[in-house]
Amino acid sequence: MTGMTVDDLAAASGLPRDVIEDAEAAQATPPTDVAERLRVIFESKDVVFLAAGEDDANVGPGVRLRQHLANEGIRPQNLSAANDG
Repeated sequence: MTGMTVDDLAAASGLPRDVIEDAEAAQATPPTDVAERLRVIFESKDVVFLAAGEDDANVGPGVRLRQHLANEGIRPQNLSAANDG
């Protein structure tokens, strides 16, 4: 969804690659501090975490990308001297 590699996520989170791979493999629930670091990074990339029934009463938990309205302006990662003004 975000286009991030494991190495990108490791650099952004400060977590070792193997910890991220273990969390991704879903072998077990990651420790709270690991899950929180990953959640913060994914939310900064516009990933929305949904509880069961949050978007639809008949759907379980999941994720989706945040929908942006056309008039929200320029996203921070797209700011540059070319669009100053």
